[in-house]
Amino acid sequence: MNIIIAILIFGIIIIIHELGHFLIAKKNGIRVDEFCVGLGPKIIGKKFGETEYALRLLPFGGACMMGEDEERDEPDAFNNKSVYARMAVIFGGPLFNFILAFVLSFIMIAMSGADIPKVYQTEKNSPIQEAGVKSGDILKEIDGKRIYNYRELSYYFMLNYKGGSLPLTIEHNGKEKIISVTPKYDKQQKRYLVGVTWKGYEKVGPLQTIEYSFHEVSLQIRVTLKSVAKLVTGQLSMKDLSGPVGIVKQVGDTYNSVIPFGLKALISTMLSIAVLISANLGVMNLLPLPALDGGRLCFLILEALRGKPIKQEIEAYVHGAGLILLLALMIFVMYQDVLKIF
Repeated sequence: MNIIIAILIFGIIIIIHELGHFLIAKKNGIRVDEFCVGLGPKIIGKKFGETEYALRLLPFGGACMMGEDEERDEPDAFNNKSVYARMAVIFGGPLFNFILAFVLSFIMIAMSGADIPKVYQTEKNSPIQEAGVKSGDILKEIDGKRIYNYRELSYYFMLNYKGGSLPLTIEHNGKEKIISVTPKYDKQQKRYLVGVTWKGYEKVGPLQTIEYSFHEVSLQIRVTLKSVAKLVTGQLSMKDLSGPVGIVKQVGDTYNSVIPFGLKALISTMLSIAVLISANLGVMNLLPLPALDGGRLCFLILEALRGKPIKQEIEAYVHGAGLILLLALMIFVMYQDVLKIF
């Protein structure tokens, strides 16, 4: 069951991504040769107008084929449309991932509540208790940066904390005050702690549900960008990456741990994972790398600045080489995932 759930999550997220390309292409009068669900050999297909709609064998996502790397004479061909129309089409995939992440966040928060950074209780003799924090206080800022979710405290320790005193802004009885704490490293949990306990998700009204949905997507985007930055600067290694195999294992482990708590808890948790993956896919696709949407956007931005496109064969070669490197990276990450499991 957990494998089926993982495939469904991946499939829906990637199909929504391709649907973003498809709908904006149609809106701009751009010919779409094929829109398919799944990859690999075609099982069934039907052509309506100039577009073939197909179902393919492998249940992993889909594709929107527009002949981006081809030179064609038809006026509705992708490369014969304005540079801004093509930018909109390429950006449409990641945009739809962010929209999907928001919709799923809204459903999740409506079901289970918001991740409000409110202190439930403080541990005895902990750094945060010694700083005078009380039950019911709300964390407002970490190191001068506004926070809206309790998890941002954990993410800060994972991605930003470099040791020493940490300034926190706390709201106590409606008034904000700045305190300073020095987190302690817990060898057993292998992470820094300040000694604060979270109450859990809290129900909020409709408008706050919308607000916290935006905060949820924003958090996942920022965490993804920070993780990429740490990977580029060498603070994270390639072994820290997870691919489809690793994510399927994570979904399976989460499924097994949550299923005893009932269907509502399972749905909410799976929605949380889907939000993370959808926002992550949107960000990763916008990275300025060949073969990704971000790489194609870079060529289109250059075209807009120069007033003429880069030669089609050069762009096709760059994206082709990028695709080979991307596939090699995926194989390496998959190999690492398998090693971690066994």
